Amino acid sequence: MENQYFTSGELKVRNRAFMMGDSVKVSFFIRNARLIMDEECYFFLMASMRKMRMNIPLTYTLEFFQHLFRSEVIEGKGILDGIIHFQVFRNQDEGMLAASSVSYFYEAEENDVTAIQPRLLELDLIKEINVNNNLLSNIRVHCPENIYGEIYAQENDLDDVILLNPNKRIARTTSGNLLFLEGDTIKIPKHSEGAYISPLLENLVTFLHKNNLADIQEHEIIAFESQKAEEILLVSDERGIFSVGKIRNKTFGDIRFRELTETWGKSFI
Repeated sequence: MENQYFTSGELKVRNRAFMMGDSVKVSFFIRNARLIMDEECYFFLMASMRKMRMNIPLTYTLEFFQHLFRSEVIEGKGILDGIIHFQVFRNQDEGMLAASSVSYFYEAEENDVTAIQPRLLELDLIKEINVNNNLLSNIRVHCPENIYGEIYAQENDLDDVILLNPNKRIARTTSGNLLFLEGDTIKIPKHSEGAYISPLLENLVTFLHKNNLADIQEHEIIAFESQKAEEILLVSDERGIFSVGKIRNKTFGDIRFRELTETWGKSFI
């Protein structure tokens, strides 16, 4: 899709996203030609901007984004199922940075985020680097650890890598969060461990909990526990949902998670 770029201030601004990584990213989701989870994604955007001390324009209402994406992406580009990658960055205005105007950029791709992608992923742990577990670790901001991890995965014929926090416990992967299935229990790393806040993940696990389809538990998970799981799911707001098929020499099934995700996906029809 053609990239869309808009500024809330003057056109002659310094792009601090490019120069300094001064931006936040969120994803919005389209299913059957309509926005889904739009309130959750919108409030996550607002919370992310506040954490980065960004000046939120009065025009940034839920209705503004709903109209923008319906007219420009769903109707304008004809995308029926997809992910909208949305980024807000701070402009270099005169005066205090916290009062500077902001600009936004977005692009969209076709992707059914309510269904597990067909290909099983191969992951591995990476120990050379770790990710922090403070309040900025939970939002999508510039993260050199993600870049390093992505390159490491490509060079080692992996799809992604598992990132640990300073306490050597599982935080997330470079692209999303992990869910570990053992029996009827699904274990998820806590946000305080460095996991991303994810509207997509929250919607999935809330549905499973409310419908008594699984026992959802937030945990502090050591690296070895990944080998004990029966199935592992990777939920990425940017890429979609994937089953993990292999970590090192251990292989995993995907039948149960596919059944659960299919049931969840039907709730959006």
